[in-house]
Amino acid sequence: MNEQRKDILDMLAEGKITAAEAEQLIAALERAQPEAAPSLDARPKGRAKYLRVLVDTVENGEPGRVNVRVPLQLLRAGVRLAALIPPQALGQANAELNKSGVPFDLTQLKPEQLEALVEHLDEMTVEVDQPDAKVRVFCE
Repeated sequence: MNEQRKDILDMLAEGKITAAEAEQLIAALERAQPEAAPSLDARPKGRAKYLRVLVDTVENGEPGRVNVRVPLQLLRAGVRLAALIPPQALGQANAELNKSGVPFDLTQLKPEQLEALVEHLDEMTVEVDQPDAKVRVFCE
């Protein structure tokens, strides 16, 4: 029960308003509620909450499956934490990534650009079909 409805019922119980007045006030609240409903859900319907990676393989005749579901909140938290890493440490991490064949610049991760990244991930689907493997990356 919402707070306003409870207040109306309390006023009725205390005799401050009549049953007819309480009924009118509750009806007015119900008419106003559809306008207030969208603000109750901060997350738009259909917006993704998870990044999903599915890998199905066949190796030596044996089927294998990887099913990873990563909350996008974890991605948000990771980018915010990366902003706290000292520039020298980011430089060393970038050098190690490059040595490993991953040319990724961690200094380019900016918290203020994060929501745009998540929004684009929300619309992304990647599918790879090979004779011995199928990979699917998408948001849900």
